[in-house]
Amino acid sequence: MLLLSALTLAVGAMNARAEGQDEAKGLWLTADGDAVLRFEPCVDKPSALCGRVAWDKDAGKPNDTCGVQIAQLDRYGDGAWRDGWIFDPRDRKKYRGVVRVKNGELHVRAFVGAEILGQTEQFKRVAQLPATPVCKS
Repeated sequence: MLLLSALTLAVGAMNARAEGQDEAKGLWLTADGDAVLRFEPCVDKPSALCGRVAWDKDAGKPNDTCGVQIAQLDRYGDGAWRDGWIFDPRDRKKYRGVVRVKNGELHVRAFVGAEILGQTEQFKRVAQLPATPVCKS
């Protein structure tokens, strides 16, 4: 009976960890409402989390960021994706990064050096991409 209880607890802990890892996956609208990011497993590294611009209000214009990869985070631990980078298309720079979900919002923190010195942007989950404009990539 004790062994069965231990196994049940271990399976429950593994399921909770998987849920935490998956919380960041999906579509997220920027605070300004000008882009939607899609977070999903990386194509070339399925155990990592990658983020790309899936919709941009400027799609089809010269400053279009459709398809730009904005994140690759290699490891999930302590409630966050970490050990990777965040790319800011506004200043065209890569930073160290951490991504976590808090209270149903995606918190993307970009930093140089220590995480405490960084800046966090918050995103709201959306069920689908806006109808227009359409990203071609």
